[in-house]
Amino acid sequence: MRRQFLRSAACLALSPLLARGAAATAATDSDADRVVVLDSAAASITLIDQAKRQVLRTFEVGKEPHHLMATPDNRLLVVANAVGDSLLFLDPASGAPEGWRQGVEDPYQIGFSPDTNWFVANCLRLNRVDIYRYFGGRNLSLVHRMPLEALPSHMAFSADSQMVFVSLQQTGEVAAIHLPTQSLLWTLKVGDTPAGVWLTPEDRVLLVALTGSNAVVVVDWRGRRLLGSIVTGDAAHNFRSLADGRHVLVTNRISDSISILDMQALRKVGDISGLRPGPDDMELSADRRWLWTTFRFDRSVGVIDMQQRKLVDVIGVGDSPHGIYFRNRAPFYDNLPPLSPPISPPLRPGAREL
Repeated sequence: MRRQFLRSAACLALSPLLARGAAATAATDSDADRVVVLDSAAASITLIDQAKRQVLRTFEVGKEPHHLMATPDNRLLVVANAVGDSLLFLDPASGAPEGWRQGVEDPYQIGFSPDTNWFVANCLRLNRVDIYRYFGGRNLSLVHRMPLEALPSHMAFSADSQMVFVSLQQTGEVAAIHLPTQSLLWTLKVGDTPAGVWLTPEDRVLLVALTGSNAVVVVDWRGRRLLGSIVTGDAAHNFRSLADGRHVLVTNRISDSISILDMQALRKVGDISGLRPGPDDMELSADRRWLWTTFRFDRSVGVIDMQQRKLVDVIGVGDSPHGIYFRNRAPFYDNLPPLSPPISPPLRPGAREL
């Protein structure tokens, strides 16, 4: 196996632009967490005051920042600049820039394995998956580059860190990669333009959102077979846990809605409709009251009151907003501990229990 290693820089210098932005942030920000929004087409980041729901500032970054992920110790927020071939490190609370890692090619979607040993980058433009050893902080060593035709998009890790599942948008497949050996185990046809992938509690089944269709498919990944599908809405795209161990959200880009799925019954149990065009990525407040989502086709983000299941605020940002993050959030995954206590916010009058 051909292995290629990258040496990590001991110190990552800030560019003059980012240094000024960091200084301004440090001078003006309070202790309140900021909402970090990636304006993919604008090559910028918008910072929003989470409590006041007001834009604080926007600053330039590398080309096409699509996705972001906190490091396992939550000390850094990693922004993947796909066309800029770089990673940007932010303070996860204030959004202040703290450094770069250049020479990371085409990091479209990124993720850390649960055991924190692996960092994976889906290189959608280059049709491959890059697997790095992770040694904490900014320290990455490239172990293997795996060609995958075509358009590797989203990913999900098994709880034991043995597997990462990757959706392949162009071929309509999901790929299963064994991380310890960096080998491709299998691919499986799932449907038109798969995007988000999600493992239910205890890695029971794999859910795959079909952006080229109107459904989420259910995959028995151990048996390598499809179990069925759940109709959600046109252009089902990405997932976010409701952090109760049972329900997961999926955005529907063309239906302008978010569906609520029961992961035990494997069925849809509700919808949040009346949204702006192109709901994409989501973030959930720690108390599970407020759901923030980017509207990819509307240059805005929205705040949804989960008690009413209603859009209550819209905030303008840059062009094609994609990834979104804030630090004081509910746990993100359902197959990995810890989960929030299994409590539910009060329902609006007349609403039924899920």
